[in-house]
Amino acid sequence: MKTTLAGLEKGQKAVIVEFNIDLIPLKLLEMGCLPGNMVELLQVAPFGDPIYINVNDSHVAIRLETATEIDVEIITD
Repeated sequence: MKTTLAGLEKGQKAVIVEFNIDLIPLKLLEMGCLPGNMVELLQVAPFGDPIYINVNDSHVAIRLETATEIDVEIITD
């Protein structure tokens, strides 16, 4: 099922499918936020922004605005 990174629920895992490279900060790309890599939503801040994810065994907090630009495919067990 396709959605965006912002559409994940806590504990859900997904694979990054695509994104607009012009809208994603370079630091995220350097940390492994690339198509084909698995991400897991670890936590959401009290007001919903930022979100805390695990990508390539790195824990990263990203803005919800950025997360809506990253398309993912949810992994179903």
